[in-house]
This record gives sequence, structure tokens and C-alpha cells, in this order.
Amino acid sequence: MEYLDIYDENGNKLGIKKPRKEAHDKGLWHKAVHIWIANSNGELLIQKRSSLKDNYPDMWDISTGGHISAGDDDVITAQREIKEELGLKIKPEDLTYIGIEKRMTKRIGYINNEIVAIYIVKKDLKLSEIKKQGEEVSEVKFIPYKELQKFIENKDPSFVPHFGEYRILFKFLEN
Repeated sequence: MEYLDIYDENGNKLGIKKPRKEAHDKGLWHKAVHIWIANSNGELLIQKRSSLKDNYPDMWDISTGGHISAGDDDVITAQREIKEELGLKIKPEDLTYIGIEKRMTKRIGYINNEIVAIYIVKKDLKLSEIKKQGEEVSEVKFIPYKELQKFIENKDPSFVPHFGEYRILFKFLEN
């Protein structure tokens, strides 16, 4: 069972650990990390979420990411998620912090109140180097970031709606 540190809505740690399911059942604030992988051609790696996922199955999403387990931090979690979902090893210095987003998502039986640290990794790699975790990821591909931006601006329903995060990402990439 995965435990998460619980925070107040301002991101202050409360010294409480709860099971992930309880955090989502009760809408308790917790933290996550999202990582975007960008190559030197101006493309971003995106993943298609597995049909087995309880949230946004079969939709295109960030390169990788996940909840920050109790006692862990952004960097440890980013390294773990990249390794687990994509089979890639990265060093802490490969991660560039680009922002944070606080989001509240409610669905029947699920309240996701999370504070998401957003990172980018600049890495040229071939899709053949990626060993995707089938339970989480069904497909990966590179997409020019300007093309992704158009999909998001048009609210394409095949993409997970991380609208605040996309604004942070595109602003960073424009600079």
C-alpha cells in the first residue's frame, strides 16, 4: 500500500501520512511530480495512458510522473517514475524545475487535490530505448511542442486536461 504525506492547501506538510486511496477518497492534499522529456528537435515525449488506468485511460499525457510517496521528494520520485514507466535512468542534474501547479479534480468517488512539481529533462533518445511499463503506458511518441500546443488550445479530448501545467510548459519552452 502506498502512503502519501499530507499537506494543507498552501503546501505546508502536516506531519500526517495516509494511504493513497484514503487521500483520494477524502480529498486530502498531497504532492506529485510530472516530468516532460524534450529533445533538441523541439519535440516532447508523450505517453498514452494504459486502458487499465483508473484516471484518464487511453488518453495522451505527460512523458511520465507520479505521486510523491511519504518520505520521498520530487527528485527521487522523478527518477523512480522515469525508470518504472519508461525504463530510463536519469541523474538529478538532468532535471530542470519549471514550475508548480495546484489542482483540484473531482469525479464520483474520487477527489484529487494535489500540488504538482513540474520538471523538464532535455534528452535526445530513440523510441527504441524506451521500455514502457504496460500496466501504465500503452504507447509513447514524440510530438513537436507547437503541434501539442495546438491540440491543447483546441481542447482535444484525447489529451489529459492539465491546462495550467500546459501553460507553464509552453511558457518555459518559448523562452
